[in-house]
Amino acid sequence: MLLFNNDLDILGIELNNKQRAQFDDYYKLLSQWNSVSNLTAIVEYEDVYKKHFVDSLAIVNAGSNILYSIEKVIDVGTGAGFPGIPLKIAFPDLDMTLLDSQSKRVKFLDHVIKSLDLKGIVALHGRAEDFAKQEMREKFNLCVSRAVANLSTLSEYCLPFVKIGGFFISYKSEKIAEEITDSQSAITILGGNIQDKITYSLPDSDINRSLILIKKINNTPDIFPRKAGIPTKKPL
Repeated sequence: MLLFNNDLDILGIELNNKQRAQFDDYYKLLSQWNSVSNLTAIVEYEDVYKKHFVDSLAIVNAGSNILYSIEKVIDVGTGAGFPGIPLKIAFPDLDMTLLDSQSKRVKFLDHVIKSLDLKGIVALHGRAEDFAKQEMREKFNLCVSRAVANLSTLSEYCLPFVKIGGFFISYKSEKIAEEITDSQSAITILGGNIQDKITYSLPDSDINRSLILIKKINNTPDIFPRKAGIPTKKPL
């Protein structure tokens, strides 16, 4: 926990005792469930805190005000809850939606939400391609995703959820220049505009990361996202 505290200081994030206990309980639940549900390959205590918790919270590198000036957030392809649950713990006023296509993950997330007594957060089971066509279309101020997919594909999954003036922030590895170039046309078609690329290292590590900040400037055409599987097989 000492290393976590140091990392939080570097990020400029302050937690109270309740929030620190919630992170500790989250880790314990992740460890317990992972033995039977295979939620993550990262299991060691310090690795989970650094590579999941701190990495999720490092979105503050995109500007600390972004998490204080928004209301509704959706985490697409959340998996075991990253970055959505760490963000909810650290910034409890966020209205958070977690979306994942695997029911075992959503069952785990429901248990975490209940066990940590988190309010204003819901975990949903389903595909982004379906939910973005329904009542959740263009309803969020911010969409975040640590999912492993190219930026063109992720943008088709995520930008339809974002209202005009809101943002989609994609967590990426350091080497992203070519991917950004290749995704420019798709992002424009989907109503977005790349505002910034923030490159940084996780505190006290050699883990280099990038945040791609995309602003929604136009409505996403109704035909997007395309049917399940197509955005991955045939990126725009």
